Amino acid sequence: MTIGVSTYSHVILLNMKNILEKLFAGGTLSEPEACETLTRITTGAVPEAQVAGLLAAYRMRPVTTEELLGFRQSLIDSARPIDLSSFHAIDIVGTGGDGKNTFNISTCACFVIAGAGYHVAKHGNFGASSVSGASTVLQQHGVKFTHDESRLHRSIEECGVAYLHAPLFHPALGAVGPLRRTLGFKTFFNLLGPLVNPCHPAAQLLGVADLVQLRLYRDVLVRLQRPFCVVTSLDGYDEISLTTDFKVATNHGENLFRPDELGLEHSDATLLSGGSQAEDAAEIFDRVLDGTAEPSQRNTVLVNAAFGIRLLSQGRSLAECLDEARVSLESGRAKARFKHFVEINS
Repeated sequence: MTIGVSTYSHVILLNMKNILEKLFAGGTLSEPEACETLTRITTGAVPEAQVAGLLAAYRMRPVTTEELLGFRQSLIDSARPIDLSSFHAIDIVGTGGDGKNTFNISTCACFVIAGAGYHVAKHGNFGASSVSGASTVLQQHGVKFTHDESRLHRSIEECGVAYLHAPLFHPALGAVGPLRRTLGFKTFFNLLGPLVNPCHPAAQLLGVADLVQLRLYRDVLVRLQRPFCVVTSLDGYDEISLTTDFKVATNHGENLFRPDELGLEHSDATLLSGGSQAEDAAEIFDRVLDGTAEPSQRNTVLVNAAFGIRLLSQGRSLAECLDEARVSLESGRAKARFKHFVEINS
């Protein structure tokens, strides 16, 4: 179990110069060192030049499992708390950064899962590398983000989905936001978003863009001891795109799937694009829930929802979960859940 920063802080008195020298010499940080390092950074105790040096060091090599766990713990310790544990909810999120600019597949899948009678506590933000992130498409529909616990409880209880807009729950990230934008390259902060849902969901479906990230997140989630499913399409999508075969890692191992073995056609990649502006992605999102989307768009949402349903209902076959997702969408229940979600959160 990961130890909190309060436990670490009396053990380690970090010297940032020594930390930087260690990293540039090819060394790695222990979990406690990583936790305290990020805490000092987000509380403004480290000069900006040293923060830039640290981020540059990680640009030159992958973050380790221990380091990612430590960085995660720091942000969890400073997050605004929210208790949704009574709902046994799942979080569904892609890491982003795959360069595919897809429409909001995982966000749409949330409402299909909710329409099937399950609960989702989604943690998300505006798109960093795509036209439309989760917060973008919800804002397009008039959703106003909140950290008010009573409204979030009402939302997940009545329509099956609570949405946790990341900036409202992680004020510590504000301290490094300007520097990250100035640097202009991806850092380990891009890896943290899917791991720092402040409500500690009961299960997690996480999409990544390659096999290296799949195994990194698998190792982290094993350590966090929660049911998980990490997915990647072999052509670089950070979700199940159905454009090619896809790999799935769970608590029980790894498996490779082909779209045709699930009874699904290969998707047309051009139809998965979110378009050139946020309105385009929102229009596809609506067409999926309306039942008027292209088969490629509909099926990618259904298959991602099916893997989420299977994670929440251990022991069910994937075929059963896919049927359940299809009924949720085709019956209109998914659309009804989304409509009520917007009413509550506008």
